[in-house]
Amino acid sequence: MESLGDKLRTARESKGYSYDQVSRDTNIAGRYIEALEQEDFSKFPGEPYLLGFMRNYGEYLGLDGSEILSLYRALKIQEQPVPVEQLLHSPSRAPRIIRNIFIVLLIIGAAGAGVYFFLTLPKDKVPAVVEIRTPKEYVMDSPALERRFYRGDSILIPLGENQYKMELTDLGEAITISTPGSTPNGTVQLDLSQSVQVDLNMDGFMDLRITLADFMKNESAAGALLRFDIENVPRIFGEDVPPVAAAEAGETGDPGAGTALNNALVIFNSASAYPFTLQAVFQGYCMYRWEILAERDRRDRNEQYFQRGDELGIQAQNGIRMWVSNAAAVKLQIIGGGRTAPLEIGGAGEVVVTDVRWIRDEDGRFRLVMVRLD
Repeated sequence: MESLGDKLRTARESKGYSYDQVSRDTNIAGRYIEALEQEDFSKFPGEPYLLGFMRNYGEYLGLDGSEILSLYRALKIQEQPVPVEQLLHSPSRAPRIIRNIFIVLLIIGAAGAGVYFFLTLPKDKVPAVVEIRTPKEYVMDSPALERRFYRGDSILIPLGENQYKMELTDLGEAITISTPGSTPNGTVQLDLSQSVQVDLNMDGFMDLRITLADFMKNESAAGALLRFDIENVPRIFGEDVPPVAAAEAGETGDPGAGTALNNALVIFNSASAYPFTLQAVFQGYCMYRWEILAERDRRDRNEQYFQRGDELGIQAQNGIRMWVSNAAAVKLQIIGGGRTAPLEIGGAGEVVVTDVRWIRDEDGRFRLVMVRLD
């Protein structure tokens, strides 16, 4: 019969998944994935986390979560030793009255030992010294930061000329972080492996993603391992895309004639922004992830594996962010305002992160531009 670890490993290898890819897709740390396949359960902080990771990993691989948990329980039963009483069971030959007298004497002896212990305790007991930790404040000075936070620790996020402070205020069944921006009651709550996006200055753009990487419930002394990722690097660190100079391509019917300044390429220009469609036709196997920008009712990030011949159409009002595992495996074009423009994002084997979004120039005109973020 195939073991639990072999079943997980075989399913992963049959799909061609690496540990890094599984970790990115499931938000489960790589060391926990390897531990599941090696049946090394001692590496998990507790059985609730082990069971949750095991079920999520099994379902991600297309396995029956209930069957995976049954294999685990069967394995645990096999590992438990048989009680010695069952191996050496034999009827007691001592008379019942002697056994009862022995139990009474044992109870009396235990009670006497307890009384003696309390009577001999020192009268002036020195109270234990409790170490008081001073909360720390960190500064987000790079696009990503991962650090263990404790109650009261905070982080400053620069955005343009302003700084936004976030503080870890509670560690219980979940963690609570106080935060400015578009969040209920000015806080966010996270459980293990969960993540959330935050719009710090409430301008409609998601500025920051927070992920809870490691955490033990109701163990505040252990802290919480948090990862902060900038969702829009240029906006956070003040590197705004400059006004884009472009030929009047949008007016002459040649939407691809826009010139690029720095890493921004003009697709369309117009006196006003309008909805557009990003159309993708896949030429080969590709992992494609996309996210709608600056629309409060469409914040979810989507991702999917596509095969040759698959097609995808994404509609947006303001912008789209896409992540492509192989830029040459997808053919893209932008459709909007009665015009169509091809979109080249990279070469064969190149991993690309790109925004397609409207920006407004100093002259008041709008440009639909492509901005590479990687």
